Amino acid sequence: MTLSDRTARSSSSERERLDLLDVALFVRAALLANVSAAGREFGLSAAVASSRIAQLERLLGARLLHRTTRRISLTQDGEVFMTRAEALLDAAAAARASVGRAQAEPQGRLRVSMPSSFGRQHVSPVISEFLRRHPGVSVDLRLTDQLVDLVDAGIDVAIRVGVLKDSSLVARRLAVNRRVLCAAPAYLAAHGIPRHPSDLARHECMILSDQRDWAFVTPAGPLDVRVSGRLVTDNGEVIRDALLAGFGIALKSTWDVAPYLRSGTLVSVLDAYPLAEQVAIWAVYPSRAFVPPKTLAFIEFLAAHFGDPPYWDGEAE
Repeated sequence: MTLSDRTARSSSSERERLDLLDVALFVRAALLANVSAAGREFGLSAAVASSRIAQLERLLGARLLHRTTRRISLTQDGEVFMTRAEALLDAAAAARASVGRAQAEPQGRLRVSMPSSFGRQHVSPVISEFLRRHPGVSVDLRLTDQLVDLVDAGIDVAIRVGVLKDSSLVARRLAVNRRVLCAAPAYLAAHGIPRHPSDLARHECMILSDQRDWAFVTPAGPLDVRVSGRLVTDNGEVIRDALLAGFGIALKSTWDVAPYLRSGTLVSVLDAYPLAEQVAIWAVYPSRAFVPPKTLAFIEFLAAHFGDPPYWDGEAE
């Protein structure tokens, strides 16, 4: 007998006892792979959280979670119920919104991860303003250039810059990420200005991580150029420092170099050949189901702060 069959055979009184809190707790526990962590988000002790999920399993007549001393995982019935549970929570949220019920005041600790340079430049200066607006929220901000597993690290929301590769995450675009090729005037005076993307082969190009192939749109069609150089790093600030020192040419986001472009300390090159890949700045989080108000508040705050177009590009115009 399947979970659907067993649920359908439950009496009407049993169905009435289905508690949305238990459903939401189950969803968060499954996403975090940790019942205790999910319980903390709801202000519940580990024992109470475990008891409520056990109560949900008894009501449904099915085991939803495999439990070990270190980790939990979904059973086959749990996987089936997870989809229904997320839909149920989405429907409940839509129902509340449809009658104008005010959103719950954001509360609790918000765990956030984002790239270090972007975070220092564009989030750190306004994080205190966010906290002032939401006195019930505390922020645990992790600045790292490593790609963090949100579930394993217990991260509520991450800011990512570039092309998203993990389709299992829910994403909200916060801002466009305009990129330019640029260099210091001193470098171009000494080595010449590239007139065509193919000219980059004879230039010192600085490479972020493994991004050695730069793709352009040309009148003749798409063109991929394999660049090379003596500086390869996983930190964008290192490349920016080398640019300012006149060492070479680099592909940079305007959120990082807009002030230097405005002042003329750096100049853009190959403007007639747009980059083929359009990238963005994203907020990503594990699931649409039961997104805590603190997470939604932070995402909306950043989207409003960055603006459309983002303020760093608007100032460059």
